[in-house]
Amino acid sequence: MNLPNFLTLLRIFIVPLLVVVLLTPFSENWFGVPRHVLGVLMFLGAALTDYLDGHIARSRGQVTRLGQLLDPIADKLLISAALISLVENQLAPAWAVVIIIGREFAVTGLRSIAAVEGVVISASKMGKVKMLAQVVTVALLIASSVGGKPPVANFGRPFPAIEFWSVPELRMAWQHLVGNGPTTGNDWQVLLYTAGRAMLWLVVISACTSMYGYFSSFYRGLTQNPRLKPFTGSQPSRPYELHPPPG
Repeated sequence: MNLPNFLTLLRIFIVPLLVVVLLTPFSENWFGVPRHVLGVLMFLGAALTDYLDGHIARSRGQVTRLGQLLDPIADKLLISAALISLVENQLAPAWAVVIIIGREFAVTGLRSIAAVEGVVISASKMGKVKMLAQVVTVALLIASSVGGKPPVANFGRPFPAIEFWSVPELRMAWQHLVGNGPTTGNDWQVLLYTAGRAMLWLVVISACTSMYGYFSSFYRGLTQNPRLKPFTGSQPSRPYELHPPPG
């Protein structure tokens, strides 16, 4: 146990507390703090530990197998819990969250299979962009909520996937922002919510793009791995046989 691993474990322990804050009036009842304020502070604090544990581990030479195992698990727990809580609070569409979380499971499984075969698939630049976009998007959506719900009613209709400008509250908030009236706190929350929903598209696109990159790396790694040779036996269900490297 060292400082980087402690930060990783701390991030895991924050996850259930974050869910309680986002889905219940715990924050208001116990601390008198709106749940969106405490929720976004907890989420950003947990996301900060993701940067700190890796930076400290590399700078101090404290990279351990425990840390390499727990760090991606902690990241996926944090993002998945936050996104599912947003769906429960009607702050994010379920279809987008399914794509994002499904991508996480697919890439994790792919990298595990590759590791068994002796192929290391490192994190791609697009994957890092996706992670940063996820943090910004979740933080915007949490900060924009009012009592855990969206700041827009849109006459009872779902928030549009693309035509954000058709929402009456957004048009009013934009008019106030450009000088046609005072800008209220609710106006800022509507603007943050719209920005978060727009950023969600960037997360979905980057998730799909980075997943394609991981699958391409996986295919190239297996086809170029000298330990893998075609299997010529009588079992058609095993296309490859694992051989130790020569020498």
